[in-house]
Amino acid sequence: MAGKRKTNPAGSTNSLRGDVLRVLGALKVATADQIQRIGAPHLTYRHADKGTPSEQKTARTAAHTGALADMRKHGLSETGGSTMAGERLRNLTLKGLEAASHELRRPVTEMGSTARGAGSSGGSHPMAVNETVIAMLRPKPDMAKLAEDPPEVRAAAQAAVDAPGGIGTIASYWTEVPLPATGTWNAPGKGGAQADLVLTAPQDRMPLLFIEVDNCHETAEELALKLEKYARFFRRKMKDTDGKERPMWRTRWTAPDTWSGDAVHPPVLLVFNRVGERNPNRTIPRLIELTRHLWEGERQRGGFHDYDGRIPIIATGLTKLREHGPHGLVFLRFGRDHMEPLWAAVGNPRREAADARARDETRRAQEEYQAKLRRVAAEQATKKAAEREARRPVCVGCGAQFTDERWEVAGATDWGVPKDTHPHLCDGCKQWAVVDEGKAAGKQEQPEPVSRGAEQYEFRRYTHRPVCSECGAQFTDERWKAVERVGWGILRQEANPTLCEDCDQRYEACIRDAWWERHPQQEQEQALPEQKAGGWFSRFRPGQAR
Repeated sequence: MAGKRKTNPAGSTNSLRGDVLRVLGALKVATADQIQRIGAPHLTYRHADKGTPSEQKTARTAAHTGALADMRKHGLSETGGSTMAGERLRNLTLKGLEAASHELRRPVTEMGSTARGAGSSGGSHPMAVNETVIAMLRPKPDMAKLAEDPPEVRAAAQAAVDAPGGIGTIASYWTEVPLPATGTWNAPGKGGAQADLVLTAPQDRMPLLFIEVDNCHETAEELALKLEKYARFFRRKMKDTDGKERPMWRTRWTAPDTWSGDAVHPPVLLVFNRVGERNPNRTIPRLIELTRHLWEGERQRGGFHDYDGRIPIIATGLTKLREHGPHGLVFLRFGRDHMEPLWAAVGNPRREAADARARDETRRAQEEYQAKLRRVAAEQATKKAAEREARRPVCVGCGAQFTDERWEVAGATDWGVPKDTHPHLCDGCKQWAVVDEGKAAGKQEQPEPVSRGAEQYEFRRYTHRPVCSECGAQFTDERWKAVERVGWGILRQEANPTLCEDCDQRYEACIRDAWWERHPQQEQEQALPEQKAGGWFSRFRPGQAR
């Protein structure tokens, strides 16, 4: 502990010194109070028991004041004058800017200047810029760090947590950014502008926003001239790393190719801090007329305006911005007559609504077209099926329609496919016709056997599954196999090859019954008792002498 105290006599921590580097790296110059409100907003709600606001501020900024003292000892920061209220202004040295570049993850070449001497005249403009950043950020306190604080402190902090949030983090803001109309980024030429603030927060739907802060010292003509410089910068083009020519601002910042459906320039927000002699209520109307050619769009048939090549210019007051934040209805876009949240003021809601309606109509038209195509296809398929059914052959024997398989076989005309013998009969009638033709001929055609030594040939009786000539049922596989082959060498021929197994058995039974009816004496002889040996039948026994 003694070593740490010797290195950092004020007792600052790495976290506190990181707060200072991030805030001063982005804002260039700030007070300990502003550093604390951005870096550690939970401290804002402590020390409410102090007697005066000055004592409360001293107590809640003590930690960051100690961090500034330690950083000054290490040559990272320095005191740069005082504000009109007597607060000390702090800024970083070159060594401090280098350290801040690591905290902000920015190249050292983009860190800007040290802002030394900014407080020589009270720093009213840098303070207004810083207050604009705080109003846009609306830092949220960490309730975990207030777990042991009194209930009233936690309640006040919770109200801030529940309020609408801000945009981005401190790393999303850049101050004193040159916008060269001539020259380069690092060596701007004459005729360019310098943005007070540049906000890049794509995570909060604000990819790019330029902010100008006015303490109401400038006239409408002076502000119009500054906006003309913005327009010159936005129109300037240069070759990018891929060799293609693009607007110069796109070589440094990333933004959508179209902004709310329009190929517009990035938006510019004017924040009026009413401390000077100019009344913004009179300056803004005059400024609107002077810059009409920069922001006015062309009205389209859909009821919206096309802002291609125009600059969205928005105005608000710092007091209202502090009170309501970017979500409040405190932003006036030039050309409109009502207040809006920042996102609506920057965008083109009417065009977005018109585009959404157009997309819906296109989708509905496509769905209707696809449904119509499906209906037409279904109707055509039904019509083709009906026409095909109308062409389906009908058996001349029984009047039944052909099956798809029978139709295909009967109408086959391919090479190598045998011609159907009965193309006008269905399968069943064809089998009957084959049987009838065989009966009419008196016998089945038998191929003449050809003997080649011991080898003998067999011939098939049926090439297709037979049908019983009695009941019309198709043969089973076993019955078909039993009656299939005829020819030489077959030991047993089926007596009734045209009958199925059941009809064959019934036929055999009928034959037996008919035989017994014609020979009843045979039945009587079987009924007689067995005769003793020695009768007339005994002479046929083997070995018996006649």
